[in-house]
Amino acid sequence: MTRRTGKRSADETSRTTGGASTRDVPAGAEQAPDAPGPEVGAAEPDEVERIVAEWRAERPGLDPGSIAVLGRVNRCGLLVRNLSNRLYDEYSINQSIFDVLAALRRMGPPYRKTARELAASSLLTSGGMTMRLDRMERDGLIRRVRSTDDRRSVFAELTPAGFALIDRIIDVHLERERQMLDTLTAEEQEELARLLRKLEHRLRELS
Repeated sequence: MTRRTGKRSADETSRTTGGASTRDVPAGAEQAPDAPGPEVGAAEPDEVERIVAEWRAERPGLDPGSIAVLGRVNRCGLLVRNLSNRLYDEYSINQSIFDVLAALRRMGPPYRKTARELAASSLLTSGGMTMRLDRMERDGLIRRVRSTDDRRSVFAELTPAGFALIDRIIDVHLERERQMLDTLTAEEQEELARLLRKLEHRLRELS
């Protein structure tokens, strides 16, 4: 009689395990976790991240980290302007006119500033502001008023039509800005505002 050894043949093992290899994990045994896949809901790299990665691949010694910040600042600025322009188009004005109307409205009665004061707050030259005010005067949104103290000084003053227009626009404008920011918490918005203020201060130092 042929004596059986304690070791089963590979064929026997295959038959008793339903064709599974001896290396298969026995039923009920804990399996090793799979290699982690991409995080569910993780954002795909955006254009700025791709640009940074491409520079790092092509120029390993180069530090393109500034692109991750300033590239986004530039892109966000363009997107904000495009979204805001849709509102201005509804009222047949542009960003420049909105800025002047808002600056005069914030002053309180009699809602006036000189061209020089308006230019300083908008980073424009006095000449550029004068051209802007010419158009607004033709449209009936402002009028020019000479100072009683210095006849050489001329104020741009809101007309009733300009006052009514900015009061109609500002509520919608601020609501749309809130929609732009609603992905950020209140704390994140405060922190972002603080960092952007710091960045703007540095840029003004360099300009």
